[in-house]
Amino acid sequence: MKMQLIQPFISAADSVLAHALDGPTRIGDLTMEEDGYRQKGVAAVITISGEIEGRVILDMDSAAAVRVASALAGSEVDASEQVVRETVCELANMVIGNAVTLLNDRGYQFKVHPPEIRSNGENVRSTAETEAMAMYFDTPAGRVFVNIAMRYSSQRRSEQTPVLTN
Repeated sequence: MKMQLIQPFISAADSVLAHALDGPTRIGDLTMEEDGYRQKGVAAVITISGEIEGRVILDMDSAAAVRVASALAGSEVDASEQVVRETVCELANMVIGNAVTLLNDRGYQFKVHPPEIRSNGENVRSTAETEAMAMYFDTPAGRVFVNIAMRYSSQRRSEQTPVLTN
């Protein structure tokens, strides 16, 4: 896993969460995971394909998702309301939007697919080649989990592999 592919997403998540929730964030518990992602609550999964490929998951427990949706809506919302899921998707879109701007500026060509909402404890399976950076952000609304699995596509990796000649 290349940090130059991961760092834009970490920076974007920190910035977007601090701005959207009008308060400080603190990154905690950075770990590398090779197994599938076990969801915490309401999660948005965004897939990226092209020269770089992978996925980003923004996830928060139901109570935190309600607090975030209420903060952004300016009024209390119920956990069963669609606005909670839409808020998680919108936050994920904002994070991705900021991160892909940085990656586009570095010359990468890729496509960002629309977010898929996951709830009710669904897990995101990984492949044998998937290694993810997992972390959480402590925010004024609660803990937000971010799981990032990015890599160069197989075509791009072969272009970067030096050819040895005798």
